[in-house]
Amino acid sequence: MKAMHLFVVCIIVMFLGREQRSNEYTIGTIYNLEGSQASLDSPSAKGAELAVQIINAQGGIRGKKLKLILEDGKSDPAVIKKVTEKLIKDDNVPVIIGFSDTDMVLASAPIAAEHEVIFITSGATSPKLPEQVPTYLYLSCFGDNVQAAVVAEYAFSRLGLHSCFMLTDENMDFTRLLSKYFIKRYSELGGEIIKESFFQGGTNNVQDIINEIIVLDQQPAMLFVSAGPNDVGNIIKQIRMAGITQPICGGDSYDTPLLIKTAGEYADNIYFATHFMVKEYTDDVYFTSPPAGEQEDSDKTIMEFITAYKNTYGTLPSSSFAALGYDAVMLVAEIYKRAIRLNPDGLFSTLSHIRDFPGVTGTISYNEDQKIPQKGVTLIKISNREQIFLESLVPSKIPAP
Repeated sequence: MKAMHLFVVCIIVMFLGREQRSNEYTIGTIYNLEGSQASLDSPSAKGAELAVQIINAQGGIRGKKLKLILEDGKSDPAVIKKVTEKLIKDDNVPVIIGFSDTDMVLASAPIAAEHEVIFITSGATSPKLPEQVPTYLYLSCFGDNVQAAVVAEYAFSRLGLHSCFMLTDENMDFTRLLSKYFIKRYSELGGEIIKESFFQGGTNNVQDIINEIIVLDQQPAMLFVSAGPNDVGNIIKQIRMAGITQPICGGDSYDTPLLIKTAGEYADNIYFATHFMVKEYTDDVYFTSPPAGEQEDSDKTIMEFITAYKNTYGTLPSSSFAALGYDAVMLVAEIYKRAIRLNPDGLFSTLSHIRDFPGVTGTISYNEDQKIPQKGVTLIKISNREQIFLESLVPSKIPAP
């Protein structure tokens, strides 16, 4: 009994220490600043750091500064596990944010859950994550089933593309799920999947798959290429160099400058879903009439982010992932502001009751049964190496996770 009592006391001291040993509120943050996920995570880290700067410049939270403890996961699950343990045991953080990929989240979030630490992923889009890591894991982004459904509906109904060749990286949870949800919604609409082929992520040459497309008796109206950020530009380049000109569609892994940099002149006739596009709000056309009500509040949040980002970094955000990192920090700051009790239970209870929080990438709301916010999806077209904003949409039907 004495040993059990000592254990309970130690746990209580650890929890209390997380917020009461300093004049700072802390957020543990893990982004992959190196490796295969760096082109997505590095912008998110810059967005997260910007949010902290803004909050502290405005006086902090309840008279305390907000501190971001940023760790580099190096796109390596072993490193991610190590830095997660460090954030929890050494830095005593009550909340961890980060990542743009499901496999990376699954290297970290279960460890956080074991220690009753909240984990919010800013950009990993698997709608299965809350089931895989119950109770303590939340998404601040939309799910893959949402973005896949939007692409399927837009391709079939708006572009009139009624047959598709599927190419999927079989090594990534993200790419497998994205293809699964696309096939589900596209087929429901009447779209025909002519063939589905797979490749190993990191493969430099997909000529064998390209040959499969070329010799098909029925040529597809479109291609859906579900690939990671480091692969997608190279794959598109090879497809286009082979003379295959049909539209290529995909998800938010396309939202990286690497795509156009790698594909070069072959970056054309490409459609993809993502979370936000700066150009939508910086074009003069957007403000032909002044926004009102909730839209005005949303636009104010967005323009404050864009202005602050440009003033701080001297350029506009390179992708929506900067906004995702920014939103995740602002969400945690809101939790700190609202919480009555600043212990883990109090923070968790506050998060679960967040409603209508205005983020740059959309409004964030949770309830006890829903840990993924329902957001609109931004559609972008790449034409002759230029990104063009198309629309922000919600799907008419969302595949079940």
